[in-house]
Amino acid sequence: MKKSILILMLALTSMSFSQKIEKHKTLFKYEFIQNGYSLSFGDVVSALSNNKEAYNLAKSAKNSYTLSQIIGTAGGFLIGWPLGTALGGGKPNWTLAGIGAGLVVVSIPIEISSDKKINKALEIYNAEFSETSMRNFKPSYRFIANNNGIGIAMNF
Repeated sequence: MKKSILILMLALTSMSFSQKIEKHKTLFKYEFIQNGYSLSFGDVVSALSNNKEAYNLAKSAKNSYTLSQIIGTAGGFLIGWPLGTALGGGKPNWTLAGIGAGLVVVSIPIEISSDKKINKALEIYNAEFSETSMRNFKPSYRFIANNNGIGIAMNF
């Protein structure tokens, strides 16, 4: 009985900490923060698995982001190869650079779509942690001693 009460107190106390996930966009990637810890895109998708709608959006966003990175990287390579050839004094194939530029342009709307999807997924997920429900949960603890023994009481 004492163990179950202790486990219940620990569970309720852990709920008082923020579980929201924040997203920051850096130059080349997304940065996700939860409770002060950095999460990878895959960690975020896993964290959203409890909410089916948010999970599906996050999974789609991750796939779109990966696709845009692959297309953009290939485009950058196709642009860089002729430029490197030109700088090295060779005869560049500017058709490759044009194809690369096209791939880079195609990758931009895919990444924008990914950004919108992950924002929506985080919005849905973070809505579960409204300001009133979690921030106002402030349990108080006190030591007690009675006929049953000594213990800690938690009021919330």
